[in-house]
Amino acid sequence: MYNKGLYSDWVPKPVQLLLIVLLLAVVMPIGGVYTGNISSLVSSTGAMTEYFMWANYATTIGMGACMPVVLRIKMRFKVRDKLVLLLVLLGLLSYVNGTTLQPMIFIFTSLLIGFMKMMVTIELFLPLMVMIGNRGMFYGAFYTFVLVMNQVATYYAAEFALMYNWQQFYLFTAVLCFILALIHWIFMHNKYFALKVPLHYIDWLSILLFISTFMFSAYVYSFGRQQDWFNSKNIIYASITAFVSFALLSIRQLTLKRPYLSFRIFTKNNVQHGLFMLFWLGMFLGTASIQNTFAVGVLGYDQLTNTRLSLLMIPGIILAGVIAIFWFKKEKPLKIYIYSGFAAMVGYAIIMYFSMVLEFSYDNWYLPMFLKGYGMCSLFISVWFYTLDKLEMDEMLAAIGLVLVWRTFLAVGIFSTLYAWFQYRFQVMAIGDLAVYMDGMTFTPQNVASNMKAIQLNAIIIATKKIFGYIILVGFGVLIYVATHHFGAKRFQYFRFIRVLGGKSVIARRRLRERRKLLEEIKDAAGPAV
Repeated sequence: MYNKGLYSDWVPKPVQLLLIVLLLAVVMPIGGVYTGNISSLVSSTGAMTEYFMWANYATTIGMGACMPVVLRIKMRFKVRDKLVLLLVLLGLLSYVNGTTLQPMIFIFTSLLIGFMKMMVTIELFLPLMVMIGNRGMFYGAFYTFVLVMNQVATYYAAEFALMYNWQQFYLFTAVLCFILALIHWIFMHNKYFALKVPLHYIDWLSILLFISTFMFSAYVYSFGRQQDWFNSKNIIYASITAFVSFALLSIRQLTLKRPYLSFRIFTKNNVQHGLFMLFWLGMFLGTASIQNTFAVGVLGYDQLTNTRLSLLMIPGIILAGVIAIFWFKKEKPLKIYIYSGFAAMVGYAIIMYFSMVLEFSYDNWYLPMFLKGYGMCSLFISVWFYTLDKLEMDEMLAAIGLVLVWRTFLAVGIFSTLYAWFQYRFQVMAIGDLAVYMDGMTFTPQNVASNMKAIQLNAIIIATKKIFGYIILVGFGVLIYVATHHFGAKRFQYFRFIRVLGGKSVIARRRLRERRKLLEEIKDAAGPAV
């Protein structure tokens, strides 16, 4: 007997909705590391920051690796057995992270957490889709909630680290997972979602090759600057391994009857343009690294104050979500909404460009962070909707892992790496330019040391301002591209004076529409992976 819901029939609908919201609030922000407590992890473990950056990437890679097989795993096990076991495992992994000092364990557990987190969240999408109905409205509500919870979790991870220690937040997360597991053991039904399917069709070798490709790529992104890029043998070997793994992965998909990945959707026009826009979204999201450099290195913010800046994005995130709900409800064209998101990101970059001064006040962060929150949320909703629009379920599920990794890992990682490299180069150039004014007349031996700090801070400001300047120039190019793109609208329309009837009957066409609607619901449930 099958049940497409999550909970037993005796559980009231409001209680079911409350339990789903609690599950989303705990599971979606969970990760192996949190950006708010990375500095505490570094100081406590004595490991380099790059290890925890690698672990942060690993969570996204684990989610992408699970995505192509998540529907088969969903249909293989009973809902309660699977969800309770996954919550217990997530709690145990959080406990392991809270009790270890080895950075490689963080990397391994982060990969597993990402993989398991995706299996939990896929269970929540279908009930929410049924409640909301409209796919665009669902994206608006879902992304708004998840992005807000991510900012809140980042802040509280930093606050726990400051008030107690960094281990306490992991232990707190583990306790929440165990409590949710107990609650769901009581309220969930013990039935299958649909027809039971076997797991032996899953190609585990392809999953390993997928993980190998992007984990070695993440190593290059994380340790590239520390090891001087291709002057390091480790970076060269990791790059070669990532390339070979991807080549083997691609070749293997051509020989399998049921391939793990599919590259067919990348020939579609909306997917190509969607990936292009997600790439430039990564350019704006990658500014978090240079923003942190300015806030901590120049303005002297402590980690909690710096993390509190992420909370300033919440009003913009909520506004973008509310607009998205009404936008999709009225079925307005996507172009203006996407344009507003990129315009907000360009506005954020412009404000930061003119704010690169030592006298920058905390109150001056409100407007740029509001624009950044609005731009991030609106583009996550609209560009993801446009990219996956009009795709068949089988095609989408077989390639969404690559799209997810492209959006959250590759695009952001590429630009974060470029910014780190340019930040160093521009600082060297700035110090060389400032050296013109450094001589025995302006700096006596007694005050050299006191002025060197000011010179270094000004060099950082110059480098950061120059990077934001280039971002603004590219951003205007992206705005022109969005303004001229058709977004699926027909360029030419002709009046039809004669209606030609096809060979299918009315009943057959109705059944076809019903089948497409069912596949669309399942596809939408897998779409909004974060």
